[in-house]
Amino acid sequence: MPLVSLRVRRAVEGDLSALIDLENASFASDRISPRQWRWHLESDSARVLVALHERRLVGACVVFFRKGSDLARLYSMAVAEDARGRRVGEQLLEAAEQAALRSGCRRLRLEVRAGNLAAQRLYERNGYRRLAALPAYYEDGEDGWRYEKALSRTPAA
Repeated sequence: MPLVSLRVRRAVEGDLSALIDLENASFASDRISPRQWRWHLESDSARVLVALHERRLVGACVVFFRKGSDLARLYSMAVAEDARGRRVGEQLLEAAEQAALRSGCRRLRLEVRAGNLAAQRLYERNGYRRLAALPAYYEDGEDGWRYEKALSRTPAA
């Protein structure tokens, strides 16, 4: 069941502590450091989006853009454990795609852990196709998969 009062917006400096807490609760390795979060919040080449349920941060994602490129990269996405399975990831993904389109990008690419089957299902359900295997891609040696989606200005029905 979706979170009815979920709102997705661009992150602000006041979200930093909650972003760090979510990152630490979601990932055992390959974490974004507090310094990196500050950089991403202020960067023109990154967009940090947060999902809020009743003013509580329940999800976040980071999208990177490169000037002159039509390719955006979904660098990270995390959803609070008690909000998983409630369409938070789907709504963050949609917001990331819209941010990419607004920045002139026509494709969104991402990497996902080979063992993260729930995330793989989310991406595949939303039109992402698997491009390549990434052996020992992550800091802890886990393999990954690269996915990509061609973005459209008109939302899918």
